[in-house]
Amino acid sequence: MANIHLIGGEKGGVGKSVVARVVAQYLIDHNIPLLGFDTDRSHGALMRFYGQFASPIVVDSYESLDSIVETAAANPEKRVLVDLAAQTHEALVKWMDESGVLEAAAELGITLCYWHVMDSGKDSVDLLKKLFDRFGARLNYVIVLNQLRGESFPLFTESGEKDRALALNAKIVTLKKLHEPVIAKIDAGSTNFWAAKHKSDSDSKGLGLLERQRVKMWLNAAYEQIDTVGI
Repeated sequence: MANIHLIGGEKGGVGKSVVARVVAQYLIDHNIPLLGFDTDRSHGALMRFYGQFASPIVVDSYESLDSIVETAAANPEKRVLVDLAAQTHEALVKWMDESGVLEAAAELGITLCYWHVMDSGKDSVDLLKKLFDRFGARLNYVIVLNQLRGESFPLFTESGEKDRALALNAKIVTLKKLHEPVIAKIDAGSTNFWAAKHKSDSDSKGLGLLERQRVKMWLNAAYEQIDTVGI
């Protein structure tokens, strides 16, 4: 069965692209075939860090978005990963509604999973509510509590949306915090996470010994969380 994974959250700055990069690296490290699509025209993370697996798409073009489903249907052995830029949700929903995407996916045996990446703020909770109100049980969900953007999530827990997520059989995972200078070095060097783990510290663009160790531990923790999703 083909799987389409939409990595979103709508709000800018919640870490959607980092999550997309982690999921891409997980698939690569587990020898799971991957095809990626990047909706960010100016700072596409999948195109930048995993360009050999990714292609750009335009969210205000139905023909461009159609390629997501067409690619999944033509490549059922591969996981299709879509990094959704901020402010793309309405265009995506309009395409899904007017094109009958969920109905077509069901007929084709394609599973759609929406990864809602959250920071610790109220906006992320409100956007999750909006997502649930719109799609209900028609989508599969993964809720990502991104500790890179907030160490605790009481607003999510106390809002009632956590209970609603569990009632919808959503998976709730946590992406742990990584030392900020390490992330900054990785991004400055435009390296994927495999390269970040393996570059020699004699390379001026690489990480030091313990910095690489921190990346390995962080990725291992992230992989344990993704294992619970059943990607």
